Amino acid sequence: MFNWFKKKSNANPEEIDQTRQALDKTRTGFLSKLGRLLTGKNKIDSEFLDELEEALLTSDVGVETSVAIIEKMEARAKEEGFENPDDLNRWLAEITDEIMPEIPKNLGQDFQLNGISKPYVVLVVGVNGVGKTTTIGKMAYRYAQSGLKVVLGAADTFRAAAVDQLHIWKDRAGVEIVSHGMNADPAAVAFDAVKKGVEQNADVIIIDTAGRLHNKVGLMNELAKIKRVIQRFKPDAPNEVLLVIDATTGQNAFEQAREFTNATQVNALAVTKLDGTAKGGVVIGVSHEFNIPVKYIGLGEKAEDLKLFDKPSFIHSIFSV
Repeated sequence: MFNWFKKKSNANPEEIDQTRQALDKTRTGFLSKLGRLLTGKNKIDSEFLDELEEALLTSDVGVETSVAIIEKMEARAKEEGFENPDDLNRWLAEITDEIMPEIPKNLGQDFQLNGISKPYVVLVVGVNGVGKTTTIGKMAYRYAQSGLKVVLGAADTFRAAAVDQLHIWKDRAGVEIVSHGMNADPAAVAFDAVKKGVEQNADVIIIDTAGRLHNKVGLMNELAKIKRVIQRFKPDAPNEVLLVIDATTGQNAFEQAREFTNATQVNALAVTKLDGTAKGGVVIGVSHEFNIPVKYIGLGEKAEDLKLFDKPSFIHSIFSV
């Protein structure tokens, strides 16, 4: 398994170590369950697969993804034969790698956005409380530290805290912001942010949006309006629709993903608070079930703790002893 990981991962040793430490609770919980399942086992039978499925479900991998993993695991066992517990960990790693989609090159695979046409417009969605606005601030900081010019759009105009928070990050990161204050039209803010970004030759435009799910029709209409309005000024925008979910919410993250993918064309995921949960399996489940690649993971409070997702490092951090 280590050879597989070395061949696949592009992360530096420091980031690999941080990811492993952040996922310690998830790894410890899952591997201890596997250890109990494997006690006295010399074959993979239906009883073992049922227990493995339960272990995956209790790690918040989700029903659909757990079933997919079990089916592929059963096929591997028939094809290769089960000789020792190391086979199981390796199969789990390889199957997880297979079912989680890759980040496409047109979404920018680094904070320099090499090879991406500018300005790169990001529309950020997610319910209140998942760390959406903080994630935007960290993204702005990381892009600015890479030498890119950033414009923020404070289009979550229903929460004074969101607008104020973006202003704080604007000062911290040294970036521009467009804000019309509380209760302004979110689409107007988004339009002006894109307009300013284009006129000032910005590299990145990041637009915050309201995270209310109590009125699903209103959410869909608002996001659709924002998209229509910014496309008047930049026809290919938004380039990225980033859904932010909180790893500690477990199964609620699946429901949030379902609502937002119904409301708009989400094409990237950011998963926050992975350092404080044993439910890291939600990253695998949401990404697979909704076919959305993970782009960022949050491993701490500092701006530098927002990491570009390295799938091999993540998988190795969960399934390796």
